[in-house]
Amino acid sequence: MLFGGLRAWGSICLRSFPAFSARNFRHFSSNSGGRKSGSSTVYYVAAAGVLTLGLSYAAVPLYRMFCQAYSYGGTTAAGHDKEKVASMSAVENRVIKIKFNADLGASMRWNFKPQQPEILVKPGETALAFYKARNPTDRPVIGISTYNVVPFEAGQYFNKIQCFCFEEQMLNPNEEVDMPVFFYIDPEFVSDPRMEYVETITLSYTFFEAREGLKLPLPNHQYR
Repeated sequence: MLFGGLRAWGSICLRSFPAFSARNFRHFSSNSGGRKSGSSTVYYVAAAGVLTLGLSYAAVPLYRMFCQAYSYGGTTAAGHDKEKVASMSAVENRVIKIKFNADLGASMRWNFKPQQPEILVKPGETALAFYKARNPTDRPVIGISTYNVVPFEAGQYFNKIQCFCFEEQMLNPNEEVDMPVFFYIDPEFVSDPRMEYVETITLSYTFFEAREGLKLPLPNHQYR
């Protein structure tokens, strides 16, 4: 998990500075440069702690940038080419079935589901789908979602123009919302030999309750 990994990395950083026993501290204090050296080390340790804390807060955007930049675990490629969207043409002789899946983290109490189980899409044409979320509890709940695409190799061709992933969403008690996903399959999909026999792509979202200490998982591999 990314948060856990960052904390582990921070622990390694902290352990890279030698610990000071009382005897070592007295030894360094006994000479003119010892106090300055000990203070510098304390500053380094403090700076490493601040850096680790900062990385923990930055974990979600770092996770998003890493996964999107490398289509890791079936995540979609970062961004989309606006000019390409405006000028691309649908590949008429290729139709892909897009299936939609919805899951919840263990502690998440929302009701969450796709409004359509599947749609048919041609590479090179835009498509719009919706998920529905409802908070059946008696308190406001803030959620945050991750996603992946299966088969994983198709992630680089699955481009989202608009989606609700990685954005915190608060639902009041009994509130219900529709969440759009506006996307397209890059027409280059049909030129990739790995995609020759791919007829179905599954888009999966998982919502977690956004709270202190949340550890967002890396994209899982259970959907095939």
